[in-house]
Amino acid sequence: MITSGYRRGACLAPLSGPSSSKLKNASNRTNHEWIQLKVGRTYSSISKKSEAPASMLKPLPQRHRPNFVQTQTHSPADGNLTSFLLRRAQEPLTIVPIPLPDDTQSSTPLHDYFFPDTRSQDLVAIMDTCLNDCYDVPRARDIFEATKKRNKVRYLLNTQTYNKFLLAYAEMASRHELHQDEWLRETWLLFNKMEKGEERVVPNAETYVIMTLVWNRHHSSTSNVESQSPEELVRMILARDIPLASLLPCCSLVAQDEKEQNELIRLISRGLAANGHPHLVHEFTQAADDVEAIQMERSELPVVRPVLRLRPRGKVETEVQLSEDGSFTEVEPQGDAKEIVYEVPYNLRRLRQTLSKVTAANRTLGDDLWARQQLLEQSVYDVAVDRLKHEHETLEKLQNNSSSLGGRSLRAMMWDWHQKLSTRLQDDIRVLVEEETRDRSELIDRNINALKLGSFLSLLPPDKLSLIVILELMNLQGTGGIEDGMKLTRALLTVGRAVEDEYKAETSRKYGIPAPTYIPGAAQRTQSYFTSNSYEVLHARRIAARQELDSAESLRAPWSYQVRLKVGSFLVDCLMDVATVKRHTTDKKTGQRYSEEQPAFVHAYEYVRGHKLGVIKLNPAVAHRLSRDSVVETIHPRQLPMLIKPNAWLDVEDGGYLISKTTVMRYKDSLEQSVYLQEASSQGKLELVYAGLDVLSSTPWKINKEIFDVVLEVWNSGERFLKIPPSVYDEPEPIPPIDYETNPRAKANHIAKLKEWLNEKANCHSNRCNINYKLEIARVFLNEQFYFPHNMDFRGRAYPVPPHFNHMGDDLSRGLLKFGEAKPLGESGLRWLKIHLSNLHGFDKASFSERAQFTMDHLDDVYDSAEKPLSGRRWWMQADDPWQCLATCIELRAALESPDPHQFESTLPVHQDGTCNGLQHYAALGGDRQGAAQVNLDVTDRPSDVYTYVARMLDEAIEKDVAKGVEEAELIQGKITRKVVKQTVMTTVYGVTYIGAREQIERQLREKSDIPSENRYKISAYVAKRTLAAIGDLFIGAKAIQTWFTLCARLIAKSIPAERMEEASSFGQKKLKPGRISKKIMSNRLGKEQMTSVIWTTALGLPIVQPYRKVRRRQIMTNIQSVYISDPNAPSEVNATKQASAFPPNFVHSLDATHMMLTALECRSADITFAAVHDSYWTHASTIDDMSRSIRSTFVDLHSSDVLQRLETEFRVRYASHKFPVKALFQGSLLQNLREAGCDIVLPKNVEEDALNQLAAEKKISKRSSEEDESEADVEDEDKEDSDTAESESPYILPPPRSAPAPVTGRERFVNLVDLIPPLPQKGDFEVRTVKDSLYFFS
Repeated sequence: MITSGYRRGACLAPLSGPSSSKLKNASNRTNHEWIQLKVGRTYSSISKKSEAPASMLKPLPQRHRPNFVQTQTHSPADGNLTSFLLRRAQEPLTIVPIPLPDDTQSSTPLHDYFFPDTRSQDLVAIMDTCLNDCYDVPRARDIFEATKKRNKVRYLLNTQTYNKFLLAYAEMASRHELHQDEWLRETWLLFNKMEKGEERVVPNAETYVIMTLVWNRHHSSTSNVESQSPEELVRMILARDIPLASLLPCCSLVAQDEKEQNELIRLISRGLAANGHPHLVHEFTQAADDVEAIQMERSELPVVRPVLRLRPRGKVETEVQLSEDGSFTEVEPQGDAKEIVYEVPYNLRRLRQTLSKVTAANRTLGDDLWARQQLLEQSVYDVAVDRLKHEHETLEKLQNNSSSLGGRSLRAMMWDWHQKLSTRLQDDIRVLVEEETRDRSELIDRNINALKLGSFLSLLPPDKLSLIVILELMNLQGTGGIEDGMKLTRALLTVGRAVEDEYKAETSRKYGIPAPTYIPGAAQRTQSYFTSNSYEVLHARRIAARQELDSAESLRAPWSYQVRLKVGSFLVDCLMDVATVKRHTTDKKTGQRYSEEQPAFVHAYEYVRGHKLGVIKLNPAVAHRLSRDSVVETIHPRQLPMLIKPNAWLDVEDGGYLISKTTVMRYKDSLEQSVYLQEASSQGKLELVYAGLDVLSSTPWKINKEIFDVVLEVWNSGERFLKIPPSVYDEPEPIPPIDYETNPRAKANHIAKLKEWLNEKANCHSNRCNINYKLEIARVFLNEQFYFPHNMDFRGRAYPVPPHFNHMGDDLSRGLLKFGEAKPLGESGLRWLKIHLSNLHGFDKASFSERAQFTMDHLDDVYDSAEKPLSGRRWWMQADDPWQCLATCIELRAALESPDPHQFESTLPVHQDGTCNGLQHYAALGGDRQGAAQVNLDVTDRPSDVYTYVARMLDEAIEKDVAKGVEEAELIQGKITRKVVKQTVMTTVYGVTYIGAREQIERQLREKSDIPSENRYKISAYVAKRTLAAIGDLFIGAKAIQTWFTLCARLIAKSIPAERMEEASSFGQKKLKPGRISKKIMSNRLGKEQMTSVIWTTALGLPIVQPYRKVRRRQIMTNIQSVYISDPNAPSEVNATKQASAFPPNFVHSLDATHMMLTALECRSADITFAAVHDSYWTHASTIDDMSRSIRSTFVDLHSSDVLQRLETEFRVRYASHKFPVKALFQGSLLQNLREAGCDIVLPKNVEEDALNQLAAEKKISKRSSEEDESEADVEDEDKEDSDTAESESPYILPPPRSAPAPVTGRERFVNLVDLIPPLPQKGDFEVRTVKDSLYFFS
């Protein structure tokens, strides 16, 4: 590590073979020798220990208590949020090593620990599958012994891995009596190594329970293997301070039956007594009794009345009839029906059956909510096979059902494929396993580490594998821009991932135990979360609960992309062999009918955006049937709302659903993000993040039945209604113009209109399917109280996990939802209900009193809407959010009609929305008074509307352009509305580009019928330019901060850790023949070494890692074709352009996410119901005032902690040892931008000339290298930095150096990164405390 303080001057270091000491000596040279940077401020020195990663100071990361968690007595001011944030800023950063280039010549144990390669991950997965049900324990043992000494593998082997080996050895001893002693010896030998510390892991509760099990099974045998008695094992347990309560779930986990479980409990109790701890015996047996008491019978839950349909019943069997669309309907039998009965439609019946199990289980499970929810989280494939079987049985009732393809539904065909594929897989997997076993027994295959599919394909039964591959492929149809098909690579990975997920789900169901039921803060709702004592309690509770679950976790090693591809390829290949469809045709001349069996799936190639891609195409007959039948009905939703409060988040993968595993963060193929999250969690820095997600997850919801009934009536009519599309597309197809054949422009316009019509028609079908899915879920949860478990994206923004139906959906989804708990309105609540109705209708830019009066002025319309929503005047349909408006009309009418409106129990969520929340944060960061006034941070009598203000600025600019004769201005004059510019203004602070702004405006113009489609493009381009210019003039402070963000990110992404410089230099010391230019010159190596992502920490302790790296693909051979995948375990260099452009919006998103989390925690402390949609906060009408105070106080406290200064300090600490190549300063306008931002950089003339000459040489070499390397395709780079290439061609216009240059030696020159970080933009005079007095900050 290179230690560098914050100095006014920075120094350049040559890279031609410097050691760490040389670098350190170079950095101590005087400022005027090589370079001068004057940033106008001084900084204190940072010690080597404080700047080093915490994980660098210890062999492996260990849990520790955060520094701000104190144990001394706390003062009353300790609960103040500002004080808490200041204490939090003193907490050491979460720092892990930067990933190494894939061709690095050396690695460290720390890198091996955090970033294992794919091969190591595959080895652990092979061991996992071989141990599963003792599939091949000898092979797993051989791999285990051969690889556990390798750094890259041993760091993946934890205590759970060792426990699974112990359990497998014990099972082998029970199954194979002839080799019993051998396996028992292996078991006790491995345990003793763990106990004596000879292995890298230590025993846990499960370890000792397993060994107690081994002793119980074999102590009476004739075996001579030395073992420990239960008394000795209990002594070891007590010596390690393992909680006794954690032993109980382990007994349930490892025992084969209840009898053996009770025997283990008895042996442990006896051991406690023998060691002289009778009080612990009582404690242990009492805990066991508490577990058993959960099974007591409870009272019956009310049964939900389902939606029914009439069915006449007069015969034993119901007659069915095939519809033209391939669906089945039951028809009334001939004759008089003796009785009319009700029946639930099958699609709902299957879902209802799932829920009915949960209801019925209440009789025996009662308050065991975990068990009730477990029944709901059953396999989607179990439900799917039941549905396919039902369709098949129904089909058998039809007459002549095989006369044509039209007589078979898609699901009936899928059932046939399933039967054929199940048989095929059973035979093929059996043959594969026999071959692998024979090769091993005959020592043909001496490579024990080889990837063999037999163990992976044996994890699930063939019939389930068959359903997985069929359903996953059918649901991928039409994705990736492939018509009637899908990309092959995506299909194989999806199928492989589905097999892995189903295996993990079955493992969870098999070994699942009730999770701890504590909810952070539930017992202390009146206490602040922001005292040191509260944080300490949260941390202690989570660690205790996590330890209780650790013992119950079996090894579920993640599969690499290679494994998923191989598994998916095997299954897809088998399906393509057996899946056929019978097609028919008729000879038009003879009338003779011909039939032919054709493959249902075929492999082909297509060119997409110039790239040749392997695709899987559906047979046209299957594609046609798929467009008419719904596969969605076949599959039970993977993730539904929960009937009980979700599990509290205990760790990165422990929380939310009971069985279905969900990660707390949504990240895609970014190992670095996962590593940082795991490290921060293990260090106890995410307690408030977990607690905030728990608050959001614990909000109860119900379906608004009044709205549901209206939606259902509209839906069943099949007509277009608001944004509900019609069942049959009702827009006429465009008619070709008269001069279609003679006028090329008219022809082009017609083709464009026809294309748009076809897209709208396809979108109509897609949107109707989407709404249908929401209604099905809402119908199932009628009269139920349910919850939405939450997780977050990598920026910390919270989202409900159920994807199809939640309160973050559209207006229809929100209108269908209400809170599960009711609260009296009170006088304030009744007023806020009126204001809320005005906001929803669109009258939201007036004062609060005017909004309330607006509702009273339209009270007659409110009553008419509530009483006759479809047959009345339909005033509610004119609202901006019509379905939510209707729900509010119904709620307000019910309140006013009640005996005492103030006592009316209201369940309707009422919103408080930020005014362009991103700009609000920018205005607070920069103290921008003008910007603050536009986004309601300042105190005003009426709310400001920045969107209307920008629209007026745009109108003025258009008027000037009209006077100049600008065509686009004349076409758009008088047509600019607030809605046209709203999205662009809103997303400007999130980094929207000109192209993005143009597309946003074009979407808005598409809704205007008075703008011809042929003029939309040029008009939207014109409006986008004018809008961006107007915003830049209005929010100058925000633009300055954005520039600072972008420059910092650019510097970081181009930097290199000092510890990598010595190895990097060795690549450039190759001796070359005269006259030849090496492609592996030092400059190319620098690009490979740029592995540094932009990372920062939120005020809640969450590390944010930007995942943007260049995409490098790896070739893998499969049964179908060779495919290229991006391996997340082999990170490539960062994409500097994306790192820079994405940092400003990502930072602001992390800031608004932190504000939301802080508000959620404050509301929970005050017992306020809380839900959020990013910058829209929801609660009951009666608690709006209380929530509003929390919103303002948390915003003020957050921005009073000097967010930008904290960020700058973190950059200087986190990247203290990083070096920046001087030549990168001359790429594009970086040097000029840094000087404009306040960095007074002076370069000697020879340094400048050397850098420019080197860039020019690199450009020539790069061109020559690209011509020579065109045929090298084993590793592809699809994501090139085009902007870097463009910038390198720009002329270099630099101010003259201000000091005489000094002679410089060395090929490459570097400067300390921290010395290039520009000074923060000057802050304005706006006081953020003013926000507390702003009425319309959130309104």
